[in-house]
Amino acid sequence: MESVGKKKRLVVLGGGESGVGAAILAKDKGMDVFLSDSGTIPARYRQTLIDENIPFEEGGHTMELIVNADEVVKSPGIPPTAPAVREITARHIPIISEIEFAGRYTDSKMVCITGSNGKTTTTLLTYHIFKKAGIDVGLAGNVGKSLALQVSRDPHDVYVIELSSFQLENMYDFKANVAVMMNITPDHLDRYDYTMQNYVNAKFRILNNMTDGDSFVFWKDDPIIADQLKHLETQARLVPFAEHKESPYTAAYVEDEDETVIFAPQAAGSTLRMPRADLALHGLHNLYNSMAAALSASILDVRKDAIREALADFEGVEHRLEYCGTIDGVRYINDSKATNVNSCWYALESMPTGKKSVVLILGGKDKGNDYSEILPLVENKVKAIVAMGKDNTKIVDYFGSIVPVTDTHSLADAITACREAAEPGDTVLLSPCCASFDLFKSYEDRGEQFKQAVKDLKKSEN
Repeated sequence: MESVGKKKRLVVLGGGESGVGAAILAKDKGMDVFLSDSGTIPARYRQTLIDENIPFEEGGHTMELIVNADEVVKSPGIPPTAPAVREITARHIPIISEIEFAGRYTDSKMVCITGSNGKTTTTLLTYHIFKKAGIDVGLAGNVGKSLALQVSRDPHDVYVIELSSFQLENMYDFKANVAVMMNITPDHLDRYDYTMQNYVNAKFRILNNMTDGDSFVFWKDDPIIADQLKHLETQARLVPFAEHKESPYTAAYVEDEDETVIFAPQAAGSTLRMPRADLALHGLHNLYNSMAAALSASILDVRKDAIREALADFEGVEHRLEYCGTIDGVRYINDSKATNVNSCWYALESMPTGKKSVVLILGGKDKGNDYSEILPLVENKVKAIVAMGKDNTKIVDYFGSIVPVTDTHSLADAITACREAAEPGDTVLLSPCCASFDLFKSYEDRGEQFKQAVKDLKKSEN
C-alpha cells in the first residue's frame, strides 16, 4: 500500500519523440519519472532530458530501476516480446502507450486516424483543413510532435493523431471523438504471430470507449472492416465513404454523371460538392484520403469553404508518390513509404494504363508479404522489376516467370539496373512493399537516398 504523499513512479521505455514527451508530461505532473532505452538515445532527445533534469539511461535496461514502477509508458516500436516488457508484464505492472497517458490530461477533441495505408496522407490533409479554417489544432502520433508534450507544454483545442496498430495496443481508456479507418490489409504480421485477426483486433481498438456523440469514418468497401463490424458493437455513428453511392447512408462518394465528389456526413447536417478534378491529390487512393479528411472536418463543424480550399491546395506527403524528376525521358517516383503490398497496389493503380511502362523497385525486410494482390497490376503495367535488398529470393521466385527481375543488393546497383531497363516514356517507381531496415535506417532514409541518387543522375546528365 502506498504511503500518503508518495509520488507515483512512472518509467518510460524508449527515448524517442513519444517517450521523451511522456517523460516531460510525467515530470510536469509531479511524478517520479525515469526513462530507459536499450539503444542509443538521439542527441536532441538526450539533451532535452538533461535540460529537463529527467533521470535516464541508454544502452541497456537496469531492471531494478524499472520494476519498481507504478506504471510504465512503452514506446510503440518496442514489441511485447522484448525481455524488459516480458519482465514488467510478469510483475503485473500496468503498461500503457504515450497516447493513453496524454489523454488523461486533456479534454480536447481527438480526431484519430488509422489504417494499413493512407493514414499519413489523411492525417496531414485533415490537419491542413483545420489549419486552413483557423482552428487551434495540434498534430501528433506517428507524425508531428508528441501528444504528451503538446498536452503539457503547448495545448490545443483539437488534435489530429495518426495511430499505428503498435500505438493502439496499449490504449485502454483513451477515447476518440472522430475515429477514421482507411483500410486493413496484411501488415506487420511478424508482430502479430502471423495471425491476421490479431492485427485486426489491434486496429479496432480505435473504437474503444466511443459514445453515440462520436463518429466512426471508414471505407465502406473494405471487406475486413465490413466483416469486423458485423461482429462488434459500437455506439459511434457510422460514417462510411466509397467511390460510388451504394446506399443512402454513404457519406462521401463520386457522382458518376459529372465526376463531382459529394461530402454529406449526416452528423454535420450540410453537403459539400466539389469537382473531382479540383482535388489536389489524384488517384483512387487519394480520393479516399480526401473523403476521410473532409468528413472528419465536417463532423467537427469546420466551414465548407475551408474544406474546399484545403482539398484543392494540399501539397502531398514526402516519400508517397513523390515526383523526383525526369532523366533521359524517364520519370522517377519516390514511394518509399509503401512498406506493404497494398500500398504498392495503390501506387501501381495510379500509373498510366495501356502499356507496360513501369520499372518497379521492390524489396527490403519482408513482413510476411503476399504478392498476389499486385500480380494483375504487375502483369498489365510493369515491364521489369528490380529487387533491392539483402535477400530477394522471394521476389525473384514469385515474379521471375512473369517479368524480367534483376537481383540487386544496393541502391547504386538498383539505379543502374533501372537505367538499363527503362526507356523514354517509362517510369521508375520505388514502391518496395517491404520495410527498409535491411539496407536503410528507415523508409525516410531509403527515400532520401533514392532522391539524392536521382539528383546525381541529373547532374551527370548535364
